[in-house]
Amino acid sequence: MPTKIVLSPKLPSALVDIARSLLPAEFELHVAEQGTPEFPAAMKDAEYFVGFARESLGAEFYRGAPKLKLIQLISAGYDRLDIGAARQARVPVANNGGSNSVAVAEHTLMLILAVLKKLAWHHHNVITGKWRVGDFSQTRMYELAGKTLGIVGLGTIGKKVARRAQAFDMHVQYYDIVRLTEHQEDALGVRFVLLPELLRTSDVVTLHVPLTDATRGMMGAREFATMKRSAILINTCRGPVVDEAALQVALASGQIAAAGLDVMVEEPPAANHPLFGLENITITPHTAGPTWENWAKAFRNSFDNVQRVAAGRKPLWVIPELQDML
Repeated sequence: MPTKIVLSPKLPSALVDIARSLLPAEFELHVAEQGTPEFPAAMKDAEYFVGFARESLGAEFYRGAPKLKLIQLISAGYDRLDIGAARQARVPVANNGGSNSVAVAEHTLMLILAVLKKLAWHHHNVITGKWRVGDFSQTRMYELAGKTLGIVGLGTIGKKVARRAQAFDMHVQYYDIVRLTEHQEDALGVRFVLLPELLRTSDVVTLHVPLTDATRGMMGAREFATMKRSAILINTCRGPVVDEAALQVALASGQIAAAGLDVMVEEPPAANHPLFGLENITITPHTAGPTWENWAKAFRNSFDNVQRVAAGRKPLWVIPELQDML
């Protein structure tokens, strides 16, 4: 009898078709929406969960899924997950194994370029009948070449950002609680600096850290005051890593030059969000990860991990908080 995998939430049929095309023969895939009666019914005899944690997946979820062996997320982030409940149930949780790292790295470079070239501002002006507003000394656009990029969090995504930034002739420095060896730094073309030094000396600061108690609000008033007035901030990781009120003040006062965000504290944000009134910010709606190519990568990684556990091997990409369970 095939082993049951529950895919949740319900994704568009074209994406489910991709998942089914990659599903190993010994498994069956059930698609169920969280928050509906069909979801707990599907989980009663499921051994694997693949998808997004749209709800907390707390203790009640695990009690209703006694056969569960693995939570396999399609996302890199897991801040909505109830880690304590997973530990109590002794169910490992794995993220997507970097399947979206190319997508997010590319989106990061897109935001850097869009901010420095004022892409959104120019677009808005053109479609409202304004052509070449101001003069070139007031409306300043900048090149990436020769600028210093500071990467906060040099994981899988951060490393890909570093390689792509170097193609634009940027100098790359990083801060991470896990340091590379000198040989690894030389091979990647990056150098380690302490966080205050990174903020003080970078022309572009880009964030690539998980959301944890340590990183929540890590970019606040003190950090913005440390940055160059000409510097820009890019955030494609998680919204609460940035203190949005402090960012609004920094942008409105000219303490930093501009920002590009793919994530916000509340998603979707309120229609009258204070950041929306600023011209020196570019925002995309948490869309860095889900490129068309990324779905096949994510399902391939997910099913590989499911097969590993089914064969009695340890899963890959288990989140740091639960690695001691392996």
